[in-house]
Amino acid sequence: MGVMFVALWGSFINAVAIVAGALVGSVVRLSEKTGQTIMQALALAVAIIGVSMGLQSGNMLIPIASLAIGSIIGEKLNLEQRIEGFGAAIQKMGSGRITLGTSRTDFTQGFLTATLVYCVGAMAVVGSLNSGLTGDHQVLYAKSMLDGTTAILFTASLGMGVAFSAVPVLIYQGLIALLAKSIAPLLSGMVIQELTSTGGILILGIGLNMLGLTKLRLGNMLPAVLVAALLAMVWA
Repeated sequence: MGVMFVALWGSFINAVAIVAGALVGSVVRLSEKTGQTIMQALALAVAIIGVSMGLQSGNMLIPIASLAIGSIIGEKLNLEQRIEGFGAAIQKMGSGRITLGTSRTDFTQGFLTATLVYCVGAMAVVGSLNSGLTGDHQVLYAKSMLDGTTAILFTASLGMGVAFSAVPVLIYQGLIALLAKSIAPLLSGMVIQELTSTGGILILGIGLNMLGLTKLRLGNMLPAVLVAALLAMVWA
């Protein structure tokens, strides 16, 4: 039990930082004009992050195939509607005491934006592996500071759906940490690279959605990230 606690500590701190940042962001009051401008600024930043991550692929066939296969899986599971339904249920439970966003779409956008930005990338994987293998949480501590700060801005613009991204972050990073000794040999540089690239393309899509240029059903594309990791393992 003690070993498990040590392995999960960095991921736990990361999740707490996200929730804390979201709570701070929820009390920030902005005028409609200012909020819209910040939303557009964040959308541009998210899009640039997505582009930089998407270009990291060493073999673009893997992200392309992953997005196609992952979208089929996501459509069959109807993930986006399930996320929206979850947001509606939380909104109902809150009975207006907590502002999750003006609609189920707002909740979904905030949740997906934060989840992808916080989970996809080498920092999440490497930091979790370090936590599990050596008990060194320094990378996840640094990530927690970054995530907590961005959570303030995301929540101020996208609502409290951002806070609930702490759950997949804790599960995702926690599992990597707990299974570190078993999966470390599988998570080669190529696997992390293709996982990051595929996630980056989805993050680019989020930026485009935030700008109102598209209405991509990105929730249904989420399985693409896992598919990318599996395809990269097989390819390697």
